[in-house]
Amino acid sequence: MAVESLRVGGLVPLTSIDYPGELAAVVFTQGCPWRCVYCHNPELLPARGETEIPWQQIVDFMHSRRGLLDAVVFSGGEPTFQSALPQAIEQIRSMGFKIGLHSAGIYPRKLQTLLPLIDWIGLDIKTTKNNYQLITRTKDSGNAAWQSAELVIASGISHQLRITAHPSWLADSDAQWIRQRLLDMGAESVVIQAGSLQFHS
Repeated sequence: MAVESLRVGGLVPLTSIDYPGELAAVVFTQGCPWRCVYCHNPELLPARGETEIPWQQIVDFMHSRRGLLDAVVFSGGEPTFQSALPQAIEQIRSMGFKIGLHSAGIYPRKLQTLLPLIDWIGLDIKTTKNNYQLITRTKDSGNAAWQSAELVIASGISHQLRITAHPSWLADSDAQWIRQRLLDMGAESVVIQAGSLQFHS
């Protein structure tokens, strides 16, 4: 898959919160197969966006930020939805930037092949495995997300697992249980976020 085919729905040129400890740009990729009830980026759900940024424009922008930014974070949508993502990561990495990834863990196998290419990942864990379909409206989504959590923890890559505690969909007690379960699995960092403060992934 040619890297030029990566469909980019948006760009944040500077952030200090999307990759902990680094100044980064965020590339929002288009497309996500889940339909979460509280999605904050619904315009990124379709495979094709109404307005897309050509990949070469992203590359040119990052060339202009060498020495000014530390990293690029691929977010979405769901970045692993697009088959051109590995080539895009390798192109940006070759320019000297660290690579961050925001993912909901939708495709564990794809994520496993990407982990050696990235430096940090923020992975969303939305609820307990059995309740996932209530939020994502997608069958077997809980198995995928929790399998991805296991892969991330086992990889040794710096990570943050993020639990979105939306008051209508996840009780505080359940969020605390999930956090402890992930820590018991060996997670490096687990944060509980209010639904209104959700990261874009």
